[in-house]
Amino acid sequence: MTELEKLMAGEEYYFLDEDVAKRKARAAKLCQEFNKISATDPQAQTNKIKEIFGSTGKRVSVQANFNCDYGKNIHVGEDFLSNYNLTILDIAPVNMGHNVMIGPNVDIYTVNHPMTAEGRRMYLAKASPVSIGNDVWIGGKVSIMPGVTIGNNVIIAAGAVVTKNIPDNVLVGGVPAKKIKSL
Repeated sequence: MTELEKLMAGEEYYFLDEDVAKRKARAAKLCQEFNKISATDPQAQTNKIKEIFGSTGKRVSVQANFNCDYGKNIHVGEDFLSNYNLTILDIAPVNMGHNVMIGPNVDIYTVNHPMTAEGRRMYLAKASPVSIGNDVWIGGKVSIMPGVTIGNNVIIAAGAVVTKNIPDNVLVGGVPAKKIKSL
């Protein structure tokens, strides 16, 4: 099995592998191009982000700076909006529903590294997908960890660190994020 096949199967893989590195290099180049587009040209920004993402709805708005690991694993529904400085490490798929709003300085991770020093010295990683439902508002400086599923009609308070799945119709906040109230 190649390292890319291991990655896609959700197994540990060598993250310095040439094929894995090519994906990241392509994404870095496209993100650099996106980040150079003037904010006064929103159509050019939209066109470039649609080139980077795997799929989008008709209406999508992403503000610079934006960074990702692959891009093609990012799938967003209709009416997607992200504010400044979004980072999505999309080695595994990141699927977002319709009407998702993301505040500034948000990080979404699908990759993790071994808990053992030996595994980290071997440059191993493991990817787990992230899923975000419809009608979700993610506040500024939120971090979403690998393998998390976020339900529909969810608000994640600014500064939260989401380490576990979140059900529908709740407001969560804190480190780690916990339910504050039902919506």
